[in-house]
Order: sequence, then C-alpha cells, then structure tokens
Amino acid sequence: MPPIPPSPDVGRPLALVTGGCSGIGRALADRLAARGHDLLLVSERPDRLAEAAEALRRAHGGAVHAVHLDLARPGAALELHRRVGEMGLAPDVLVSNAGFLLFGEVADTPLDRADALLQLHVVTPSLLCTLFGRDLRQRGRGRILLVSSISAWRDFPGIAYYGSSKKYLRGFARALRSELHVHGVSVTCLSPGPTDTALYAPDAAPVARGRRLGLFMSADAVAEAGVRALLAGRAECVPGLVNRVMATASALTPQWVVDLLRRRAPWLRAGAGTP
Repeated sequence: MPPIPPSPDVGRPLALVTGGCSGIGRALADRLAARGHDLLLVSERPDRLAEAAEALRRAHGGAVHAVHLDLARPGAALELHRRVGEMGLAPDVLVSNAGFLLFGEVADTPLDRADALLQLHVVTPSLLCTLFGRDLRQRGRGRILLVSSISAWRDFPGIAYYGSSKKYLRGFARALRSELHVHGVSVTCLSPGPTDTALYAPDAAPVARGRRLGLFMSADAVAEAGVRALLAGRAECVPGLVNRVMATASALTPQWVVDLLRRRAPWLRAGAGTP
C-alpha cells in the first residue's frame, strides 16, 4: 500500500498518537512529524504532554494538537473520539501506544492496577479501532499502528497481565487488518523487545545489566522501524535482530523450561514446598 497522500481539504495527514509524550510514543510522533504528519497527542500527564507538543512543534514546524485524557478509564475511547470530532479533526493515522508494565503474580496484583492495565491495553485500543477504524473505512484510506510486545510470543510468570494483553493486541491487529485492508485501511502491529524507556522500574527488571549487554534498543530505533513498517503497509514489525531471535526462541521454549524459571526466579514468590 503506497504512502497516504495529503488530503486535499487538510493539506497534511494527521496522526493521533496515544501515550505520545514519552518513550516509544513520543519517538513515534517525532518520526511521523519528520515525514510530514501533523500530530494529535493524547496523554494523562498534562505537563509532559504540553512539553512534548511544544518540542515537536519547534522541531518539525507542523501542527501539534494535545488532548489531556486518562485512557485507562472506562469510556475513554468514546470520549476521545467525541473530543477529536469537536476539535474538527479527522486523523489519517491512529497509533495506539499507551501502556505500562505490571510486574508480579496475578494473585498479588492490586485490583485497581489490573483494571487499569486491561482498560489501557485491551478495552481502550479495541474501541479506538472501532470508532476511528469506522471513520477510516468510510473515507477509504488510513493506517492503524497497534503497539504490542515480543512478550506476546510466550506466556511467562510474573507478567501474566502484561503479556496476555499484548498477545491480545497482536491477534486483534491481525484480524482487524483482514477486515480493513479491503477498504483501503492498513493495520500494522509493532512488537518491540526491551526498550530503553521509563517503562521498566529499576527494581522490577535487570535494566542496567540489559543496557550493558546491548539488549535494550533505543526508543528512536524502535520508532523508526515501526513507522517504516506502518507506512509500507506491513502486517507486523519486530524491530532488531536480537528481538526477532528472542521472539522465535521464546515461542519454541518448552513449557517445562518456563515452569523451571517460575520455581527458580528470584523476583517471584517461591511458594510453599517449592525449592
């Protein structure tokens, strides 16, 4: 599918980016702006949102709109769609990126955090695709990028909520792509591996060691690969050779190895009678 040409009534294509004020989301917004897109950034952090919007305007000269909204709340997708319409905007590109890492066993997870993750990773992206996907289908053009993770390739203890939600997004993207492709709308799934962002708390993952070993990609490198895949109309992008190897290896890992990890991992509960 060729790149989206500017709409005659708009002049420049508009990309809506959730979680666009930091990490991979901001890098995706930067790469899209560098390719001639105006931006609509969505985040629940007003100060970071305003700072990112101003920095992107200065860097690229295009229009950058900002919507302060907590996408982890029920009804957030419908509210965002309504507010975008009231602003008189019609996105050509939807980038669903907002998310957070929830680490720990399911039985130990605070209910409010589990609910927020499921809203942010599953409910809101799905409904945004329904609402904005309907608009794009009606116009017969557009692109959608859903950000998943290589954790979607294997179910690991300690990230059950996170990994399963990312697996959902990957499958959802595949089905949605089949539905919308015949209407001129492409859907791409971006599945990064460990990325050097604030997603990882230092006490939740061996971040420093991973950086020293070169296992963490930069957000800019991930975003560049993702935007290239999006604009090329590719179905899926796993950026980085190491991440592609890790995804394949994890998919082929026998369950008994995962169970052994569960028993030995120092960051998970040992459990009664577990060596």
